[in-house]
Amino acid sequence: MPKPYPKEFREDVVRVVRNREPGQTVKQIAADFGISESCLTNWIKAADVEDGAKPGLTTDQAAELRELKRRNRMLEQENKILWRAAAFFAKEIARNDAPAGP
Repeated sequence: MPKPYPKEFREDVVRVVRNREPGQTVKQIAADFGISESCLTNWIKAADVEDGAKPGLTTDQAAELRELKRRNRMLEQENKILWRAAAFFAKEIARNDAPAGP
């Protein structure tokens, strides 16, 4: 997988697109910077979300959501282990409290 472009470079190219001359296309700007048009289009969409111009998760929100999902999975696993342990010990207690045979 190719190394991602630096954040500053992406921001500069998006700024050029947003401040472009009339008649200048995204395809031309992408070619001038040596990137694909689809790549530049994705950068523009991401920048619109980051700037609040379009709905979606910002980079910080996406990172927080990933972390919360990871933490939630961990807590669910811990909860499952505790339920199993409680069931095991409940059986042990019931076996020990059962009256002895005749």
